[in-house]
Amino acid sequence: MINIPFDPYIFGGTTTAFSWHGFLTFIAVGTAIWMSGRAAIREKLDQEQVYNTALWGVLGGIVGARIVHVLDNWQIYGDDPLSIFAVWNGGIGLWGGILGGWIAGMIYAYFAKAPIGRFMDIAAAPLLVAQTIGRIGDIINGEHWSRPLDLFWGWYFTDIDSPARSVIDQYPEIFGTDVDKPVHPAVVYEMITNIIILGVIFLLRGRVRPAGSIFMIYLALYATARFGIQFIRLDDVKFWGLQEAHLIAIIVWLVTIPWIIWKVRLIDRIRRPRGGSPAATKVDRPSVGRSRRERQRELAR
Repeated sequence: MINIPFDPYIFGGTTTAFSWHGFLTFIAVGTAIWMSGRAAIREKLDQEQVYNTALWGVLGGIVGARIVHVLDNWQIYGDDPLSIFAVWNGGIGLWGGILGGWIAGMIYAYFAKAPIGRFMDIAAAPLLVAQTIGRIGDIINGEHWSRPLDLFWGWYFTDIDSPARSVIDQYPEIFGTDVDKPVHPAVVYEMITNIIILGVIFLLRGRVRPAGSIFMIYLALYATARFGIQFIRLDDVKFWGLQEAHLIAIIVWLVTIPWIIWKVRLIDRIRRPRGGSPAATKVDRPSVGRSRRERQRELAR
């Protein structure tokens, strides 16, 4: 079994401590903004507008991520409301970060008269990369306790400050497991699915329309992966055996799947000649047809 022994804090260990999760989240956000800027150059978009939209998305993501985390763990924060604002200690809900950032970014792009759909599409890949980097912080911190696993890739956290270990010690009746039992590395499962979805996004880039399709496909695929992985995690069950992330995934499906069915179309590239364009193709074909008809007339004479 795999022992994760890391201290989740870079320094300190009090309410003013700075966690590895916070640090890697900062790296993840910076990487996503940099990737978005590069994509803006590639897609010939206004780079300054892209950066501004990304910054508003970051602000919305921070607020959304914290709200979702606090609501999901209210049994902890309800006893200490001031800890809600201690974001430097870690504790974010990824779904809140994605959706909060999306909403804030769209609002800014709308008022800035930016092409919202194209901005959404270039954000999909950076978000997946950022999510994966951020999950490394979850591993170091010892976040997200999961169901027991008796196979060789099961892991457990031994540092007394690891959030999952300390929470299970404090609320064993909620999680129903022992801190010294190896569990599923659910975070790693999610990192693997992120990489797979990233590959799908790259394959579809430039092949689907209208603008915004890539982002909607990304949301639908991530919701599907997260819905399955969530059954392995031991988060608080809300009702019908479903956790908060399950419920958010269902809401995302209700928005993205109808949109994909009704709007997404594959672009037909099969008939396009190499090195040519659709416009050139339309000009060339009639020319070939006229030449053929003229030869037939000459033979008929």
